[in-house]
Amino acid sequence: MQPHVVVIPYPAQGHVAPLMKLSHLIVGHGIKVTFVTTEFIHAKLTASMPVNNEEKSPIRLVSIPDGLEPGDDRNDLTKLLESVVKFMPAHFKDLIEKINKSDDDDQISCVIADTAVGWALEVAEKMGIKRAAFFPAGPGNLALQLHIPKLIEDGIIDAKGTPVENNSIWLSKGIPAWSITLSHVGSFWSEDLTCLSWLDKQPVGSVIYVAFGSTSIHNQQQFEELAFGLELIGQPFLWVVRSDIINGPLSEFLDGFKTRIIDRGYIVEWACQEKVLAHPSTACFLSHCGWNSTLEGISMGVPFLCWPYFADQFHNKSYICDAWKVGLGLNPDENGLITRHEINTKIKTLLFDDGIKTNALKLKEMAKKSVTEGGSSFKNFKSFIEQIKH
Repeated sequence: MQPHVVVIPYPAQGHVAPLMKLSHLIVGHGIKVTFVTTEFIHAKLTASMPVNNEEKSPIRLVSIPDGLEPGDDRNDLTKLLESVVKFMPAHFKDLIEKINKSDDDDQISCVIADTAVGWALEVAEKMGIKRAAFFPAGPGNLALQLHIPKLIEDGIIDAKGTPVENNSIWLSKGIPAWSITLSHVGSFWSEDLTCLSWLDKQPVGSVIYVAFGSTSIHNQQQFEELAFGLELIGQPFLWVVRSDIINGPLSEFLDGFKTRIIDRGYIVEWACQEKVLAHPSTACFLSHCGWNSTLEGISMGVPFLCWPYFADQFHNKSYICDAWKVGLGLNPDENGLITRHEINTKIKTLLFDDGIKTNALKLKEMAKKSVTEGGSSFKNFKSFIEQIKH
């Protein structure tokens, strides 16, 4: 009987994308995959796919309700999380029972669940189904979370989470864990491929790529300050500006800005990020340091300019700037504003820092080695597949 895995992410771009990539890798090893999302996310995924692509996909996409109304604000993370926890577990259980009853040769053999929907693992456990937890952020962040009680006890951090001293933290080997490098993930938005033609016309190693993921939001003042900073530099830049990237009106300022920078700047609502980062014209990546973007930048050997927004992004920035030394951080002024002058200065510094460029290329080779035969991620994934099959 062919193994059948159910994969369920937390309903957000940064969680769905890496689990979709993992699902495609699993399918490539002869394992059937059913990918469970909310009805809202399912509609976004199918809308972003080419016509008839869903029917051709080796992954079965199914949806369950998240408990919210169609017009509810799903960017309200507290409201979304409360609704997901309240409504989705019962629907998830019903879905598994329905699949198991449909065909004796199509029983669910494993549930892979995002740690942000840990209740799905509890459902699988109660149903006697093998399960695996997927952590969508970096392993350092996972180790930190698992060790918080111990860190307080040992005096490494205080009760408020403030570090007492600078120590390295290692993940215990007591629980099986597979560290797998995932890059080249998908998106909910249609990618604007015209930016690739624009990149083709730019000098090698000249373009500043600016993208803040799917959830980062700026206020009007900070957004305009970033725009003025990019304008000051005088370098070509590609800037991803989502329609919801600021908490205010966008079009009036942006229209005037586009007119002023038309000879050297290009703005899109969503880019094919992996291709942009791999393009020879791309010089650096001004990023929010989400884990997916961090992996993609590393795998392409692109130096970072770090502008974290929330959660593990600050931890990722520390690795990028302090541990790996493949980027620089942007520092806010006394009013919490990252000024145009800070942006201008740091980008120019980054573009001429040969040490950071060298480190970025070295890290790229390490990442490449890990996913090729004999590499650590290659071996870990092979072990994971064997666990699913047996």
